[in-house]
Amino acid sequence: MKLFIIFALHSENRVIMKDGIHPEEYRPVVFKDMSNDHSFMTRSCAASKETIKWEDGNEYPLIKLEISNTSHPFYTGKMKLVDTAGRVDKFRNRFKNHRASVKKNEEE
Repeated sequence: MKLFIIFALHSENRVIMKDGIHPEEYRPVVFKDMSNDHSFMTRSCAASKETIKWEDGNEYPLIKLEISNTSHPFYTGKMKLVDTAGRVDKFRNRFKNHRASVKKNEEE
């Protein structure tokens, strides 16, 4: 999700935000890093169908993250490739039949 803030010049040359283009419904939302189960709560307008019970006993919308500051190599000091979703394996599985057919055609 990308957030953009659009500014307009006011008549007194002050920079102000435009009216009517920003979401009105900010609410508490829990974000959970699925790679290490770290969770944090902040205000957001992101949509979610899932909920989670937070430390205070209330239920809040849940947004699942693949990576956060607690698991990102830059912030943890571990500069290695993090492939939480298995993207390389998914790619290889998807195209293994294609590779086999190409090799078979080359042999003929």
